[in-house]
Amino acid sequence: MNTLSSPVLEVLEPQAASAPIIKTDAPPKISKQATRTSLKASTIDGVLATIFSNITGGVLLINFLLQLGATPVEIGLLSSIPMLVNFLQPLGAYIADSMKSRHWYILAIFAPSRLLWLILVGGIAWLGWSNTASHELVTWTLAIILITNILGALGSCAWFSWMAALVPQRLRGRYFGIRNSAASLTNLVCVPLLGFAISAWPGGSIQGYGVLLLLGVVIGLLSLACQFWMTDVNPQIIEYSKAKPQQQENARNHPEKLNIFQDINFLKFLLYLGLWMFAFNLSAPFFNLYMMENLALDVSTVTLYTSLVAGANLVMLVFWGRLADRIGNRPLLLLVGIVIAVTPLFWLFVGSDSVSVWVWLPLIHLVCGGFGAATDLSITNIQMSLASATRPSQYYAIAAAVAGTCGGLGSAAGGYIAGLDIIGGLTGLFALSAILRLLALIPLVFVQEQRSLSIVQLMRNIISFKPQEASFSTVEIAAGVD
Repeated sequence: MNTLSSPVLEVLEPQAASAPIIKTDAPPKISKQATRTSLKASTIDGVLATIFSNITGGVLLINFLLQLGATPVEIGLLSSIPMLVNFLQPLGAYIADSMKSRHWYILAIFAPSRLLWLILVGGIAWLGWSNTASHELVTWTLAIILITNILGALGSCAWFSWMAALVPQRLRGRYFGIRNSAASLTNLVCVPLLGFAISAWPGGSIQGYGVLLLLGVVIGLLSLACQFWMTDVNPQIIEYSKAKPQQQENARNHPEKLNIFQDINFLKFLLYLGLWMFAFNLSAPFFNLYMMENLALDVSTVTLYTSLVAGANLVMLVFWGRLADRIGNRPLLLLVGIVIAVTPLFWLFVGSDSVSVWVWLPLIHLVCGGFGAATDLSITNIQMSLASATRPSQYYAIAAAVAGTCGGLGSAAGGYIAGLDIIGGLTGLFALSAILRLLALIPLVFVQEQRSLSIVQLMRNIISFKPQEASFSTVEIAAGVD
């Protein structure tokens, strides 16, 4: 999603002519035109990467594994591996910061990661020509998932830091809102189309998935190609030059004082993030299970609710991004967090009657999608605001490791607690999750964020907020206009 050295370094690795690297013989400064080009390329990158991710993950991959006879334990591994490998993000941050180019490091990590899926394409082709047991492909798939997520953990913080350097701080909320909206729209449109293509493939769904997987690898590589139009940065220079003079002096004379674990404000945020991810994942993975088993709803109905979440997310992202730029990420997280925290309680009043199926459940999913968009966006942006200017990658890596570990523990604990008679099954788990979510917001109250408003100021701004007052158009924000 990651060591300081001298601020004067020479030219780095070769780069494409269309992707100028920041010169290192002077304080780095990205021009407006370079920012526009970089953010347009990043938006296209995000759209293509979303298509690749939908093919190599989510419901399409789960359906493929089920067709191969995957067991519930293997499906569980599919969900837990991406979270558990986040342990490696601090190592990725250390390696990335020792390099001299964000672009070439990310390319070296993610190109092999995406090419690895060709092994599975070959396995599916071999399955069609031989009598190989189809279940062996499940093991192949899980091995590829493990390797690609390990590589992703080593590279994601470098991408995070790269975007933090390219996106102007006062436009982050709106830009990432638009970028995420484009990705959400892509997700909303392509998943049903890809699912239909697989189900209608003449050679069967397994063969159809193999063809789509090959197409997905090509699209994934095109996604990486877009990054050649993004301005490269040297992490050893850009991070140093963004620091305040006093920070630079401390970095030269007392580097040991820049220990992340001495940053009390960031530790407060980590406490909030860890508690929130644990409490959130304590119940989130079990809502679909509750609908299909307890309420006996069919898969098509559950899929419809999932589309409502994606649609609400798409509609609200830009609004939340603009609001985050105006009031700050911390107050928005507090306000929206209260709504998200109590949503598990809504499930206690859901039944299998027509009112619940056609009114109550759609409303719950619309609330989760619309307000969840604000949480995802603000958690990303507040990390950029709180991270040290001298070593942001390490901040992002530790935050990702905490989020992934606590989220994984929350899912595991939820599965265990739901089986206890004393808790009352899934409904008792939902109530417990709501309580823990509210408690998780307490550390966030004490987090300090530059430019964020107080609660009183927050309420006044929400009441008087008028979208038409914004001075930037959607096109200008997506292009990175200052």
